[in-house]
Amino acid sequence: MEANPRSTGRLPAPFLTPGSSSFMDFLSHHSPDMLPGKRSLPPLQGAIEAPHGTTIVAVSFPGGVVLAGDRRATMGNMIAQRDIEKVFPADEYSAVGIAGTAGLAVEMVKLFQLELEHFEKVEGAQLSLEGKANRLSTMIRSNLAMAMQGLAVVPLFAGWDVDRAKGRIFSYDVTGGRSEEVGFASTGSGSIFARGAMKKLYREDLTEEQAITLVVQALYDAADDDSATGGPDVARRIYPIVTVITDGGFRKLTDAESAETARSILERRLEQPDGPRAALL
Repeated sequence: MEANPRSTGRLPAPFLTPGSSSFMDFLSHHSPDMLPGKRSLPPLQGAIEAPHGTTIVAVSFPGGVVLAGDRRATMGNMIAQRDIEKVFPADEYSAVGIAGTAGLAVEMVKLFQLELEHFEKVEGAQLSLEGKANRLSTMIRSNLAMAMQGLAVVPLFAGWDVDRAKGRIFSYDVTGGRSEEVGFASTGSGSIFARGAMKKLYREDLTEEQAITLVVQALYDAADDDSATGGPDVARRIYPIVTVITDGGFRKLTDAESAETARSILERRLEQPDGPRAALL
């Protein structure tokens, strides 16, 4: 009689010989029910109310890329959470910001982190930035069935390309369609306002400090016109999550650093409520 793996404390053979550098492929073969896109939903009885993350912005500069997000999650016309985190490290040289259904988005990010870690352990090398962007595209596409039922996840992915020695930004649609953005990008409900702000303030020769200021300015403008986007909350000490990815790797600004940038912008906005002016010519 064959021994039961659980009684012996040993893993089944497929778990010891995955045969693939993709953790998602491994799960799809052995435990497909654990993948978000493989789960069945009950018949819909109207609109689904679930917390949604909103605005994410990214800006590249000569030494890397900055990825940032506001802290508000909404559920319909209500604020579901004031201090949600929407920007996460994917690995040492990349990060992902989430917009859309918050619960599914966080789960997808965790699976993406595990996917990249699994690849590195199996292959003994990191996946290229292009490869990471493609893997994320596949994961979003696998969630299409849920997206069509209103549970969409639309992330923004950014990182340092070791091979090209530059920061790069990738945006997605709900079908997993991927586009590389030049200079700056935004996603989420306030993205149109954030993009308008970045379009007028962006320059190719930004320093890291200027890029950080630019993304916080863009999030402020998004919050100014989009009720689902949260601006800096001085009373509660809630400020945007700002991350920087350079050839030195991923770095998240401390609360003190984010607060300093946000407070300096708020002080200037007391004089210019609509923000800095771009030159006409």
